[in-house]
Amino acid sequence: MNISLGTLMTAFVVAGCISALFTPVSIRVAHLIGAIDIPKDDRRMHTKAMPRFGGMAIFIGTMSTLCIFAGSNPNIFPVIIGGCLIYALGVADDLLCLNAKVKFILQLLIAILMYYMGLRIKFIANYFGEGNIHFADAACFIVTVIWIVGITNTINLVDGLDGLAAGVGAIAALSIAYVAYIHGTQNGMMIVCLAMLAVAGSCIGFLPFNFYPARTFMGDSGSLFLGFMMATLSVVGPLKRSTMVAVVIPVLVLGIPIFDTAFAILRRLVNRRPIMEADKGHLHHRLMQSGYGQRRAVLMLYGICAIMGMAAVLISRELYKDSFVLAAIAGVYLYVFLTDPNHKMPHIKAVNIAEEERKASKLEKQKEKQDNRE
Repeated sequence: MNISLGTLMTAFVVAGCISALFTPVSIRVAHLIGAIDIPKDDRRMHTKAMPRFGGMAIFIGTMSTLCIFAGSNPNIFPVIIGGCLIYALGVADDLLCLNAKVKFILQLLIAILMYYMGLRIKFIANYFGEGNIHFADAACFIVTVIWIVGITNTINLVDGLDGLAAGVGAIAALSIAYVAYIHGTQNGMMIVCLAMLAVAGSCIGFLPFNFYPARTFMGDSGSLFLGFMMATLSVVGPLKRSTMVAVVIPVLVLGIPIFDTAFAILRRLVNRRPIMEADKGHLHHRLMQSGYGQRRAVLMLYGICAIMGMAAVLISRELYKDSFVLAAIAGVYLYVFLTDPNHKMPHIKAVNIAEEERKASKLEKQKEKQDNRE
């Protein structure tokens, strides 16, 4: 598909404008339907009730742009269908606070549907020899489903500070769009470039309302939608011909949320806690505990994401040594974030929210009894 640079820029601007126009609407809708985030524990960084339906603006901005500029493309059609389904799941979660297991099962079903609609990871590059390593049908199914579900949840897990998820989503989408543009004419990736620019534009249009101090949150409807778009667009028909771009690039670009997700799973296993249970061990929590404000913490994480994005671009051009240097720099910063002057190893133990709430409640009751006696 021949897509001009003017069309790409127009799609980016259109997505941003639509998202910016619908964000105030989403704030009003949030109050009408009760999509309000009320801080109930000290894990949350905000202290007052906030509308959490901003994902509506990101969804409308992205989907409207895709329908206008790429609606007839057969490779984009499954992504549009899946995007609508995952957004609906996120809306249900924002309104009903779905059980984590129920939400996970529904994500699996959507990922399976995507597999049967043709979004598949059929091979990986053979870095120890020539050619590619092709998956059998069963392996292809498992890898594809795990990829879609895993990447879908990465943005959701870093959505803890004002503007963090939207900024990370924009940086990741712009990085992948640039890689797709570089290899566009050779591997037919221009449609992926356009779709990623639509995602990035929607995030940037939403960001002024979400950056600290935020007026609204994107909610699970927005974070799940962003993660899903990253996951599925990276395995769209033309893009998956280049395995380096299809798998390695998104992993590098989403290095921060993927690392944070993996570290969270390890931390909860070590603490013998459920994997889906919330705690205060995420990177953004650690930055806040170190004394950085929300604005500075978010900007620091933006910087690392941008470094990883540049490393991904260099890898796509087979500049492996250059990309390794950038990845090493990002690794140093991660080490700094996960440690403090009194510890050499990253903290594995994390604050358990439920346990801390029980302790606080117990102390409060003891204090009330003591006051009554006096």
